[in-house]
Amino acid sequence: MKQLCILLMVLISNSISGQISVRNSNYLFVSDRVIFSEDYVNLNETDSRFYLRNEAQLIQGNGITGNSGIGELSIFQTGTANHFAYNYWCSPIGNNSSSLGNENARVSLIDDATGLITSSDALFTTNLDGISSPLTISNRWLYTFVVSDEYAEWNALDEDSTILPGLGFTMKGIDAGGQLYDFRGKPNNGTISNSIAANQYTLIGNPYPSAIDALLFIHDTDNTNIDVASAPFTPTTTGVLYFWEQQPTDHYTANYIGGYATYTISSGGVESFTPATFYAYDVFGNEVNLPPPGANGSKIAKRYIPVGQGFMVEGASSTSTGSLVYVKNSHRVYEKESDGNSYFFRNDENASTTQADNIEYNAYGFNIVPDDFKRFRLNVTFNQTIKRQLLHNFHDSATDGFDYGLEAPSSEDFLTDAWWVLDDMPYVTQAHNFDIEKRIPLIVNVEHQQLVEFSIFDVQNFDSAQPIFLHDIDNQTYTDLRVQNYNVNLTQGNYNNRFEITFAMDTNLGVSKEEINTIKIIQNNETATMTILNHNNLDIESVDILDVSGKLICHYRIKAHELERIQMSTGQLSSAVYLIKIVLKDKGVITDKIVVSH
Repeated sequence: MKQLCILLMVLISNSISGQISVRNSNYLFVSDRVIFSEDYVNLNETDSRFYLRNEAQLIQGNGITGNSGIGELSIFQTGTANHFAYNYWCSPIGNNSSSLGNENARVSLIDDATGLITSSDALFTTNLDGISSPLTISNRWLYTFVVSDEYAEWNALDEDSTILPGLGFTMKGIDAGGQLYDFRGKPNNGTISNSIAANQYTLIGNPYPSAIDALLFIHDTDNTNIDVASAPFTPTTTGVLYFWEQQPTDHYTANYIGGYATYTISSGGVESFTPATFYAYDVFGNEVNLPPPGANGSKIAKRYIPVGQGFMVEGASSTSTGSLVYVKNSHRVYEKESDGNSYFFRNDENASTTQADNIEYNAYGFNIVPDDFKRFRLNVTFNQTIKRQLLHNFHDSATDGFDYGLEAPSSEDFLTDAWWVLDDMPYVTQAHNFDIEKRIPLIVNVEHQQLVEFSIFDVQNFDSAQPIFLHDIDNQTYTDLRVQNYNVNLTQGNYNNRFEITFAMDTNLGVSKEEINTIKIIQNNETATMTILNHNNLDIESVDILDVSGKLICHYRIKAHELERIQMSTGQLSSAVYLIKIVLKDKGVITDKIVVSH
């Protein structure tokens, strides 16, 4: 009867104030609800149980007692990786003991769910592959990653190795994926911290039997080191979460193909996510020149981080030795994965417009920004195979420096890649205050000669008539990516001064206003002729006619006797707007527009 009374109270009120204590062989069963305890959860005896089922979650308040007991909380989570690929995990529970407070986790605390509340210990094997029934986990793929930027510094575990509360670990999936795991132990509670260091990565995650809010985590004052408005802003991390995604290939490290997706969120709740770009890796973690079977990742992360999810964080460049990153009870929220707003990093199976807490998502699965923001996504595709997606945000609050919550440094440095740049560092997400004259450098790196294509999508809150140009400085062309893609064949090298995104063409490169005023371009549609009047006899080398996308239509070499008055037929041109580019010897370029109408 006592069990039944507790269960009914949960289903009716969705919460229990004060504390939760389960004694002897009694159990608490919560289905599809959140249960709240202001202070501790005490599972006193060996057979005392607390079951969270059908996405039920436990949230705890500000009590300082700490959880205790040698009983078990049981909560399910389903992995998404197959037997060749890694999921990044973070245990919501630790070892169960009568001591107050959080305990170290270990992979052997995972059980094989044999029924609604029954389970058996998972088995472990040194074989390459695990087995779904009975659940057998390969211990060859268990690792943690603490304060490093070197692939070789993954720390190998076995099933009984201790894992600090809040520290993430890797584990390969079972069969085709979708394996159910039963985490059983003492529920984690309260403030949990892990070490980070400047420009180094640490694998952490959500350490609770509930979802956490990425906004509250990223912008917590202990993680931003800002307690008052006048204090200096020196965050301990970059404010970016990195999620690993991997193509299923085989178990040979040299054949691994994958990459990191990035996620950050502004203090106002504007999400910025870019999918993983897939590359192949050698045994040292260096990218190798193998064409991947897919251009980029398909998995997506959203604001609410579900139970068990692990991710990388990077220490900010200003982070001092001994710094910590904190996860707290105040970050915990009740968000179910079935509602589509909390994802265990997986494919966006419902890529349609949804809304949660004022965040709307479009058909791409990306969030729709508020009216005072602008954004677009740039795809740079190499050899029709590898695709790097870059995101650019625009807002009045953004600066030319680093904007925490709006920008994301790249976690990778590849021989073939593209990125925005800030302080000589690569970024996959960048932010600026929108300015029609803004010129945004785009860096492109190619390991060998190949075709490179530039395209954009997910353009939000730009006026329909506002071009977004890819300016190829070497070719002196402007391509409005809203009209057409830009393709160019690049030889091996680093192109750090060739490409930029602009919103208005620089029509007079290297030419003074006085010189510009001496050139007059007259289009006579009745006679189908264009006349260039060069009153000061400037030394004109050539005249090009281009369409609005920057494609060259006609090229004329100018002879000396033609300098003062240049006349050309436009009868062969279709009715349209054209760009006229006048190249001066050793002086630069003058550009203007004509309208041809027949």
